[in-house]
Amino acid sequence: MKNITLSADDKLIEAARERARAEQTTLNEQFRRWLADYVRQEQQTGSAMTLVEELRGQVRTGGRKFTRDEMNER
Repeated sequence: MKNITLSADDKLIEAARERARAEQTTLNEQFRRWLADYVRQEQQTGSAMTLVEELRGQVRTGGRKFTRDEMNER
């Protein structure tokens, strides 16, 4: 674990601490959760884009453009 220093408005920090206490946790724990989610979102975006690119290589439309109704058909 590595310590870092962040800066934020005093009132925001105190309000965040109060909310964390109400949720029976700490501001540090909430930050760690946020940081993990922040990184995970980027990884999920990368995975999704990789899948889209793979599908583009496999699906052929013959250059035809589909209407919105055709795209929504099941």
